[in-house]
Amino acid sequence: MNFKIGIIVLFMSVLHLNAQELQDLSTTYRGEREKENNLVHTKLSVAFNFEKRQLSGEAWLTLAPHFYPTSSLTLDAKGMLIHEVTQNGRALKYDYKDDVLKVNLGKTYLKDDQYTIYIKYTARPDEVKQEGSAAINDAKGLYFIDPDQKDAEKPTQIWTQGETESSSCWFPTIDSPNQKTSQEIYIKVPEKYVTLSNGILVEQKNNNDGTRTDYWKLDQKHAPYLFFMGIGEYSIVKDKWKNIDVDYYVEPAFEPYAKDIFGLTPEMMDFYSSYTGVDYMWPKYAQMVARDYVSGAMENTTAVLHAENAQQVPGQLIDENSWEYVIAHELFHHWFGDYVTAESWSNLTVNESFANYGEYLWIEHKYGKDAADAHRHEEIQGYLAGGNELKDLVRFYYESREDMFDAVSYNKGGTILHMLRSYLGDQAFRTGIKQYLTDNAYGTGEAHQLRLAMEKVTGKDLNWFFNQWYFNNGHPKLEVKYDYNDSSKLVAVSISQNQEEVFQFPLTIQVYEGGKPKTYPVWIDEKSESFSFKYTKRPELVNVDSDRVLLVEINDSKTTENYVHQYLYGTTYEDRREAIENLGDHQSEKIAVTTLSKALNDPYYGLRILAIDKVDISRSDAAEAIKHMEKLAKEDPKTLVQAAAIEKLAITKNEKYIPLYNEALKSKSYAVQNAALSALFALDPQLGLTNLESVVNEKNRKYLKDALIPIYIQIKNEDQMPFVADNLIAGMFFTDDKQTQNIYKEGFQWVVNSSNIEATQNLVDSFVDMGIKYKDYGADQMARQVLNQVLGVKQASQYSNKAEMIKIVEDGLAKL
Repeated sequence: MNFKIGIIVLFMSVLHLNAQELQDLSTTYRGEREKENNLVHTKLSVAFNFEKRQLSGEAWLTLAPHFYPTSSLTLDAKGMLIHEVTQNGRALKYDYKDDVLKVNLGKTYLKDDQYTIYIKYTARPDEVKQEGSAAINDAKGLYFIDPDQKDAEKPTQIWTQGETESSSCWFPTIDSPNQKTSQEIYIKVPEKYVTLSNGILVEQKNNNDGTRTDYWKLDQKHAPYLFFMGIGEYSIVKDKWKNIDVDYYVEPAFEPYAKDIFGLTPEMMDFYSSYTGVDYMWPKYAQMVARDYVSGAMENTTAVLHAENAQQVPGQLIDENSWEYVIAHELFHHWFGDYVTAESWSNLTVNESFANYGEYLWIEHKYGKDAADAHRHEEIQGYLAGGNELKDLVRFYYESREDMFDAVSYNKGGTILHMLRSYLGDQAFRTGIKQYLTDNAYGTGEAHQLRLAMEKVTGKDLNWFFNQWYFNNGHPKLEVKYDYNDSSKLVAVSISQNQEEVFQFPLTIQVYEGGKPKTYPVWIDEKSESFSFKYTKRPELVNVDSDRVLLVEINDSKTTENYVHQYLYGTTYEDRREAIENLGDHQSEKIAVTTLSKALNDPYYGLRILAIDKVDISRSDAAEAIKHMEKLAKEDPKTLVQAAAIEKLAITKNEKYIPLYNEALKSKSYAVQNAALSALFALDPQLGLTNLESVVNEKNRKYLKDALIPIYIQIKNEDQMPFVADNLIAGMFFTDDKQTQNIYKEGFQWVVNSSNIEATQNLVDSFVDMGIKYKDYGADQMARQVLNQVLGVKQASQYSNKAEMIKIVEDGLAKL
């Protein structure tokens, strides 16, 4: 599953949550669920009551005792009505309470004795009361989207979300990741809808009453939380990988762009099959997009579900496919999570850390090491920002199983795999994961099994690595000092670990003379250590952790000259990024300005954008940098760089750039159009408004909101107030730019003090949605506090529709 951890971490920082507040509080050991009976096969037949938002179901469950003889069966069945439980037509005694169905089998079964029971039931998802993961407050398993067709802007859909233990909200099962079952599902729906489920669509039967029954079957076994149904009016765009069907289920409006969004999937399947040495093992691969989805995406076996953010149009895709890394993440889960599944949520790392690292591997393969390392940098920042230092990667003590879905299981875990790959070597790492996958095929796995597979392949003892990184917490925090002795031609590098527990790790140190580095591998295993290296001429740079592989925070004392040399001759993305960041803070020195100007032509577009951001163009010696930016704004092959350059040039408020901005409005890129609109408005509000009217229409308005919202706020356009109100939260909370925050806060006050009913409703709905979605991080408290302030303003107002506005706010507060 993908929860867009970086966004959640940013939101946590806004809420000022500290590390201690985020620790898991439970003292209860959370191990693997005991197996009394094993699922063997699950057969379901389902139909839907759209009006009641319920499912009528029949289940035939085939099971067998795990080891000990048993005469009873315990199933998870949340919020259901149980109508009958039988075996071969014979009624079985059962007890159903507290979401648990206990069945008396009427006889004792021995190990390997298979038996099948039948259950007729009604699933009532709205009756389920259980919390979900970070982005899932109400984990009810089965979701009806606009079933009464009252929202003209929203299609009617049904979809399921099983992780962690919510499949038991729509069919009785043993809802645990250490269970594996094959499946078949008969889904009865109105004829106008298409369906998607796991496995192959075997048959479609017209029922001659306006409905159709689709029969889906998956012969391979997988965990119950990976069961899936998706239903709605979709266009199905066909693709292939070898002889396997690859399908994309999108809303009809996005059919022309489906392959632009998802079309790299076959290449990803080829790459992951090659990298792991294990060919994609499932009978098909389909991806569906859902409205109002409760997460980023979910790796349901052969039937991935994506949030609607996946659906993009050409004006966005020309900038970047912002969903590509999510597509890669969910696909890699089909090896790590679906094929071999974490035996318990405590060992979630063998699912999510691998899926996280799958993003890096794909980006490295497709776009090169700079792009992959840029992605890794963002992942590490997400981990460091989230107050996660006291959490072990493998965690047997937590308050809720949903707590495991955090920046430790995802971000840190992926980084740890990168360190393991570096330590063992790429080929050994690949052979090791093939060993792990082969040894545990269609079964379960845990960190120890991963360690044993790697040890078997490499012959190395890896207990030190796993004890430190998997079964412990934190990361090294290094203080680095340099001492040059020109008489003895030696530089001493002193390294101290400032965290409480001492780590051991390999480290590379590069010593640069004349632009050429000599690399020295060292081993760190003490609190403080010192290493000496000979030189002929005093080095221009000593670069500690030159491979940039370690998850580490380093505090050292490099000079501006060191950072200039590091940018010009460094061998990694992180070398250049770190140099640009530091040189940006020392632009009083000419050499820093000159080097930043060179960085505007960096081979990696992300560092060109960073350099644009850092260069101070108000300086008298910035002429060369401005000339570079003019060229970037017009000619850079990456539209995101063009947009960044236009935003920077806008600061000058120089009228000579009006033709450049007008030309940029013709770009296919929404990022460039946003930048140009903002630049024109900043230069001349009337000119900006004139262009706005000629460029913006209902189809593209939502894609140009970054420019439009601040403009509408500043000119107080009453007609656009509902649009503004619906989009305030992003600018208020999900950016660290103070100027943007202030403009959006001004917009908030404008809406709050107005009598606009639609804007008030949109504002309340957006805060309610945020509060519910991020409840686990205290967002509900924050939303409640904000809406209480809104309520106070509305109560004190003198508007004629005061009562109606008060009711809107009170209804919103009631939902929180």
